[in-house]
Amino acid sequence: MSELLSAAEVSARLDQLPGWSSAEAGGAALTRTFKFDDFKAALSFVNRVGDEAEQLDHHPDIDIRWNKVALTLSTHSAGGLTERDFTLAHRINDRVGTSSD
Repeated sequence: MSELLSAAEVSARLDQLPGWSSAEAGGAALTRTFKFDDFKAALSFVNRVGDEAEQLDHHPDIDIRWNKVALTLSTHSAGGLTERDFTLAHRINDRVGTSSD
């Protein structure tokens, strides 16, 4: 099982992760909403995120709307945030850039 990050570690890592924020009090999850031109672009993004998630064997919660996709990351088996969540968030940012909000 992955080791939980402390509140200070989560805060420090969030400072290096453009567009993402703490989704819950206590830092138990990360969230970011991405905006797109249309539904097709949003679906394409979800597929790219799925590829990254499969490579890491770490899967986000995904809420898809017409032109928006909200992602929430947490290591459920650990009960909060671990390094795996930040690794996936960085990979997602690398795939789409940091200006999609």
